[in-house]
Amino acid sequence: MSTRHEPWNLLSQLQRELERSMEMGRQQPESSAVTAEWTPAVDIKEEIDRYVLLADLPGVDPERIDITMENGILTLKGERDTEAKSRREGYKRIERVFGTFYRRFSLPDTADAEGIGARCRNGVLEIVIPKKSSVQPKKIVVSGEG
Repeated sequence: MSTRHEPWNLLSQLQRELERSMEMGRQQPESSAVTAEWTPAVDIKEEIDRYVLLADLPGVDPERIDITMENGILTLKGERDTEAKSRREGYKRIERVFGTFYRRFSLPDTADAEGIGARCRNGVLEIVIPKKSSVQPKKIVVSGEG
């Protein structure tokens, strides 16, 4: 019996959970709602022993990134500042978005919350979420007659 690897299932599940979380956030009182001025692009991939989340955060100081894990929800928030925000003189066009960002992701039960690690390099935040060892596939060797 082989295990079929379907990465789109994880992405679909995470998207559904994100939409559910955002819907729940809209139902909360305004005082507890978190607002975001921009949304960083995020890629999520599943590997044999871990999940990897890659977020594009160019121009964001790693010290201004806050990552938390609570009740199976991974929250990523922070802020990107610019001089253009306070001094618009001399600018002919401002297209880059600045300010606060906020993303939430529901992690599958196979994620090991205790082993999550993160690093930021060249404007890309990489969050590594290991899988629990108990859910790793086990290879069964079939022996011949002997």
